[in-house]
Amino acid sequence: MANPHYRPEMQAQATLINLTVTRIGLEDQLLGAVVRTERPDLEQLKSDLTKQQNDFKITLKRLEDGLLRQLSAAEGNFLGNVALVESLELNKRTAIEIEAKVAEALITEHNINTARETYRPAAARASLLYFILNQMNKMNPIYQFSLEAFNVVFRTAIAKATLAEDVALRVKNLIESITYQVFIYTTRGLFERDKIIFTAQMTFQVLQQTKDMTAAELDFFLRLPSDPSISSPVEFLSDYSWGTVKALAATDDFKNLDKDIEGSAKRWKKIVECDNPEREKLPQEWKGKSALQRLMIMRALRPDRMIYAVKVFVEEKLGERYVDNRTMEFARSFEESSPTTPVFFILSSGVDPLKDVEALGKKIGFTADNGKFHNVSLGQGQEPVADRALEVAAENGHWVILQNIHLVKNWLPSLEKKFDLLSPTAHKDFRVFMSAEPAPVPSAHIIPQGLLENSIKITNEPPTGMMANLHKALDNFNQETLEQCSRETEFKCILFALCYFHAVVAERRKFGPQGWNRPYPFNAGDLTISSNVLYNYLENNAKVPWTDLRYLFGEIMYGGHITDDWDRRLCRSYLEEYLKPEMIDNDFYLAPGFRLPSPTDYKSYHGYIDESLPPESPSLYGLHPNAEIGFLTATSENLFRIVLEMQPRDSGEAASANGSRDEKLALAVESIVSKLGPNFNVPELYAKAEDRTPYTVVSLQECERMNTLTSEMKRSLQELKLGLKGELTISPQMDELSNALYLDCIPPSWMKVAYPSLRPLSSWVLDLQNRIKELEQWTTDLKVPCSVWLGGLFNPQSFLTAIMQVMARKNEWPLDRMTLQMEVTKKQKDECSYSSRDGSYIHGLYMEGARWDMQLGSIIDAKMKELFCPLPVIFVKAIPADKEDARSMYECPVYKIKTRGDTFVVAFKIKAKDRPTKWILGGVALLLEV
Repeated sequence: MANPHYRPEMQAQATLINLTVTRIGLEDQLLGAVVRTERPDLEQLKSDLTKQQNDFKITLKRLEDGLLRQLSAAEGNFLGNVALVESLELNKRTAIEIEAKVAEALITEHNINTARETYRPAAARASLLYFILNQMNKMNPIYQFSLEAFNVVFRTAIAKATLAEDVALRVKNLIESITYQVFIYTTRGLFERDKIIFTAQMTFQVLQQTKDMTAAELDFFLRLPSDPSISSPVEFLSDYSWGTVKALAATDDFKNLDKDIEGSAKRWKKIVECDNPEREKLPQEWKGKSALQRLMIMRALRPDRMIYAVKVFVEEKLGERYVDNRTMEFARSFEESSPTTPVFFILSSGVDPLKDVEALGKKIGFTADNGKFHNVSLGQGQEPVADRALEVAAENGHWVILQNIHLVKNWLPSLEKKFDLLSPTAHKDFRVFMSAEPAPVPSAHIIPQGLLENSIKITNEPPTGMMANLHKALDNFNQETLEQCSRETEFKCILFALCYFHAVVAERRKFGPQGWNRPYPFNAGDLTISSNVLYNYLENNAKVPWTDLRYLFGEIMYGGHITDDWDRRLCRSYLEEYLKPEMIDNDFYLAPGFRLPSPTDYKSYHGYIDESLPPESPSLYGLHPNAEIGFLTATSENLFRIVLEMQPRDSGEAASANGSRDEKLALAVESIVSKLGPNFNVPELYAKAEDRTPYTVVSLQECERMNTLTSEMKRSLQELKLGLKGELTISPQMDELSNALYLDCIPPSWMKVAYPSLRPLSSWVLDLQNRIKELEQWTTDLKVPCSVWLGGLFNPQSFLTAIMQVMARKNEWPLDRMTLQMEVTKKQKDECSYSSRDGSYIHGLYMEGARWDMQLGSIIDAKMKELFCPLPVIFVKAIPADKEDARSMYECPVYKIKTRGDTFVVAFKIKAKDRPTKWILGGVALLLEV
């Protein structure tokens, strides 16, 4: 167990011996392995020398014991005892001889160690890489690697290293071979999203080891602060980017960066707005900065391009082959397997690795037909079948594939034991292949560590991009399918549109919450069943039943997966766009620049896709180009967050430069505590509130919830403060809090009683202060503010309900027959000088996916690179539902944060001149926090 925690009473009663390998200890072990391979004469000489030294010690001890025994037994005058005197002389001569030999041995040992030390850099690199692998389970618990398996890769890398007469060149070749072989071994078992994280972490650690980067520099880069309150003076940089530029300019290495960007705006704008800014040279003296410093500047200017920038950085430092995204052939991975080393497939939706195993088995004579291939799909009652298959295969040298082992949680420990029992004595041709889906959350992980650690892990992921997905969708059919329907024209047109629809809904998830509120497992079965339904309905109806088909596909076949109402609306809208009568005889476009092809044959459809499909862009999915920027920025931020979490807790250099971890924590605790004032006196406020209107009740409830949050913060911070002083034992909860403070994340114990937020901790604390100020102003006289900051409330729904309650009481309307009507004004918050009697003004909303045009009074397309458009003040009032005018309106969902999902607040009908479908496909929503 890595880094185990025991209670103090357990530690007081027992002695704990830490047998976990350390980085230095492993380095020494691996150095011995390298030298044994490269210079077996040296290693043998060292071994002989060690044995000789031990023999000398044993001889001296034996002589010493014999002499003491003779002295204790001697009587009378010692000098007259000839035997004793001769023994003394013999011991003296032997001791002198041994001393001379020990001196010679020390010189020889020094020479051996000097020769061995030339190979230490290779061992140091290997040790570093192993400890990076050991951290991979922080990303996903299915990424487990054992030292035993690592040693196999290490020996393979030494064997594959290019030979060289010169020792220094040979060591360099060893380092390159070890690094690349470990990289290949690891990345074939990682998901695409995790490969770049591993590659970045490996590169950063290697550069620290070679002294090309300091821990302090890396720490600053990964955290890279920003002050979003600063307004950007240049139009091509957002306020957030300018805040990051100012943070960089405050350091010595980037002094005057902000002034240079302002003074040479044209040059910087050209870089910022080009397609591949990461490959452009920076202006003036900034191009001479180190690679990491250039990376920092790029992160400030174009955070959405950081995945590509990191790849360029890796390519520059380690080489192009570390960023080539090539999949290793299964046959090559199979060569590394053995009876004791199984192959473990980490499954992805829509991918079946069985085809690869069957194809290779057929090639070398292991098939189900000849009885040498056992395929067991795990599920209820299949455990005994799997047990028998393993026993037969181990005895006779067959292959066994155990599919979906994650479905048999209780049997997995038995599988691990059985494999450990059978594999050491199994037939040399015995092979085991396993497949399982990774757990959705770490706490649900059930695959035994022993099975994962020693296996060759392989990921199989579906293709990405519209072209690959459209080809893949069409691959589910053939020429015979296209010709089976008597109404061939209608069938072909609708089937191709269905394939496009399938590709869109499957690939749209890459855009995160703006794509789908929740990820759904759409698969090829949905498409093939839909094609069967299409065939049956066309054969049995004189006219194409468009409404029925859209309902069956959108509500049942694909809609059966969908659990969110807004996602269901999106699915329906796609089908309304793609399946309509005019697609049969007219020029019909599935996306801008992509016309529905005329009915043709199967091969021509594939050819048409290759020739006519526009380049990959969000517009193919109905989204604004900004959607890709948002998706890439979120991916980049996730990369840096995980790499930061994987850094050593207290690397000496970073600690000495910026203070120790405990010192940083103590400062963070003091800083947060100083910003928390006294709690709201709720009993006094209740006594003060004579007329408890719905608005008053909302304000009092908000004060109670704020007190709960700030009390938990004060309690936990005080507890941690005592723990850091040594007055309290550090508990798991305190450890969790300290990690969150160090990584600038909101602690989980606070989030349980707080409002949803994606801010870093430093920004969140400032936001909390603003919320407290807002409540203080509200509770001064318990009157509703002129404009309410809706996002500043724990429960914004309660305030919106209060608006309806007030109007219902005032006009004696039935509450269940009322709805909210919103009107976007032309006012800003500061321009609101009075509150309304017929509703309330609210502010603090942002639009994602589009923007509000105050002159037109309507939603329009977003500006490029403006991901979130702030809305002016909105007037909200309650009206009877039957008086609502829904014409030229888009029903826009409002969410608390940009992850959307279960943070839904309300739906506002907002004016839109374009068809609502455009904004639905664009994923347009209002957010209370960005």
